[in-house]
Amino acid sequence: MSEPPSDFSEQEKRALAPYFTNLDRPVFALRNLPEVVKAALFARYSRSPKSLRRLFLDEFLGDQVVADVASDVVVDGAAGSTAAVGAERSARLFKRVLSDYGDDSVAQLGGAHIAVEGASNVLTKILEWGRLMAYLEQSTRYIPYTTKTAGQWRYVVPDEVAGPLEARYRSCLDRVFETYARWIDPAVSYFEERSPRGDDTSPTAYRATIRARALDALRGMLPAATRSNVGIFGSGQAFEMLVMRMRAHPLAEVRECAEAMLRELNEVIPAFLTRVDRPERGGVWSGYLEANRLGVAAVVAELWRGVAADECAAVALTDFDPRGEEKVVAAAMYAATSYPDDQLQARVRTMSDAEKTEVLRAYVGERRNRRHRPGRAFERTSYRFDVLADYGAFRDLQRHRMLSLEWQQLSSQHGYVTPPAIAAIGADADWHSLMAETAEVHAEMVAAGLREAASYVLPMAYRIRFYMEMNAREAMHVLELRTTPQGHPAYRRVCQLMHDAIRDVAGHTAIAEAMIFVDHSGAEQGRLDAERVGEAKRERDTG
Repeated sequence: MSEPPSDFSEQEKRALAPYFTNLDRPVFALRNLPEVVKAALFARYSRSPKSLRRLFLDEFLGDQVVADVASDVVVDGAAGSTAAVGAERSARLFKRVLSDYGDDSVAQLGGAHIAVEGASNVLTKILEWGRLMAYLEQSTRYIPYTTKTAGQWRYVVPDEVAGPLEARYRSCLDRVFETYARWIDPAVSYFEERSPRGDDTSPTAYRATIRARALDALRGMLPAATRSNVGIFGSGQAFEMLVMRMRAHPLAEVRECAEAMLRELNEVIPAFLTRVDRPERGGVWSGYLEANRLGVAAVVAELWRGVAADECAAVALTDFDPRGEEKVVAAAMYAATSYPDDQLQARVRTMSDAEKTEVLRAYVGERRNRRHRPGRAFERTSYRFDVLADYGAFRDLQRHRMLSLEWQQLSSQHGYVTPPAIAAIGADADWHSLMAETAEVHAEMVAAGLREAASYVLPMAYRIRFYMEMNAREAMHVLELRTTPQGHPAYRRVCQLMHDAIRDVAGHTAIAEAMIFVDHSGAEQGRLDAERVGEAKRERDTG
């Protein structure tokens, strides 16, 4: 790239320096600026012939700041307060563009990091629903829930159970956590006996592996009410939509979290959220979502009254395109030709299987690791899976956002799973007793009209139904990632069955064969191998 000539005076360069990573190259980053300033600057940038840095000087920084730099007046360690630079004008511009013109793209140009601590696992799934956000959640694989906070086990007591049911709810979950904590050490001992440490394995890697296996086996005891911490990064627009959607949710915990998030976001990106509290904007939108939810529930309840659910497989491929693989071949050739799409598809229908395979193999290339994925031709066909899996596996799979995923309410009607290790360590009596007791409390809550809140009490071993619909490129990512040997056995099995269905049910053998990093092994040593690799990497980085 050619570098544009610098047209800044020395005085201007001094004024610009705190806010840009360079002043003389065509690619640069912004820094030390409030989110609203960056968003408004880019909004103005799209309609101005000026370069971004010149625009910032002329219309955002202001003559006074530049003059102060010339006089060696320095505020807050930079040329003017970084918190105030252009902020007032930016807020006015942002409001005019976003509110008056409805240019939602402007709201995508600034963002914020938010931490939500002590959220139930019911709430974390709501927080992680949006596609265009980034999340990190506390893991039940690495953190044992064996300590209390302020004298209470780490679970949420929803507002809805206040009253006669609260004591029953608390006593039940206290027993759940007490039982979980009591079986940690026996589970660790069991896996140590089953897999003794070899001379080639460090004590650190070995302990981490054994602990992870023990926690994996026991996590099904933990209820959906279990508290977790979540870190979220998103654009102003994404947070705006999240808050409005959460305000329409039937659970008090979700609505209260929406108000808490809005309060904190208004401290850092207030201009991005002005529409949320406007009755004719955010109020109408939240009302629309709530009305739709209630309306669909009423219609569905009437239409399906008295109808029993069919028996089905744990993983069912319910929709796919029989010609999907042919369409992927045509799409793979598209960018390399000058032919129209319909002509390419017609040509593919006359090609031999060997010719089609040759195209796909060339398009996929030599994949040396699972991050080497082919291009968008693999987005030309999709697969819809209906899944019935334990809530723990659902939690992990639900985090994949570049696909369509929806779930039904967690209930006791689909039963629960019991990992083989539970009987092996002698915990099966406690396991089944807890599952029965939590199901009883769940039934009592449903009978009291608390159908939504009843989900909190159920352990993660209970099964939930959900669908995942994804194109072949996303399927490659999901199935290869979630079948890695160190993964949890529950979601590994789900994704192995998905891969089988793509090959055997859809008949898309070439697409399935391109997913070379899908692991169908039992993976007993997978976590240990991963810990060894991680420890070696840490030693290289620190040595």
